[in-house]
Amino acid sequence: MDLVFATHNANKLKEVSLLLPKDIRLISLKDLGCNEEIPETETTLKANAQLKADYITKHYGISCFADDTGLIIDALNGEPGVHSARYAGIEKDSEKNMEKVLINLKHITSRTARFKTVIALNLNKKRTLFEGVVEGTITKEKQGTKGFGYDPIFIPMGYDQTFAQLSINIKNKISHRGKALQKLMAYLTNH
Repeated sequence: MDLVFATHNANKLKEVSLLLPKDIRLISLKDLGCNEEIPETETTLKANAQLKADYITKHYGISCFADDTGLIIDALNGEPGVHSARYAGIEKDSEKNMEKVLINLKHITSRTARFKTVIALNLNKKRTLFEGVVEGTITKEKQGTKGFGYDPIFIPMGYDQTFAQLSINIKNKISHRGKALQKLMAYLTNH
């Protein structure tokens, strides 16, 4: 089965491709010839994921899935949340985003947070949603060089290392995106 993943994020593509079974061939937007930036104008992760999946289905007439992910920090009233990619500006700069989080939490001791991913699947003219959440805490400084996005400042619950310090195999088993993808794969296996 061929399935389009509606993202331009090379890191997400790599992470997701490692989780897919061999009988599913992941097609990127680049492979599809889609170079335009798909708008993320909604106010929830669910709605943004669906917006991206619907865009590809409408313009290319093909089955696809899209995700939207947010880092939700309790002490910041849920920020950056749906604005995670553009928290420090429209340029989607991960370093600036992490710096803004760390500055905003500078004098705060309670650093609980969670990553949440929502995947929207458009398959056979049916829409289905899958969600994954991982609880954790925000560090006081960046740690590790693996991963991407906010990984260097997020320690998942039950671990003493950030996502940027853990191996990709461990991260994929416990992460928000990994959990949502496991649900997606189980659905595809049964449909």
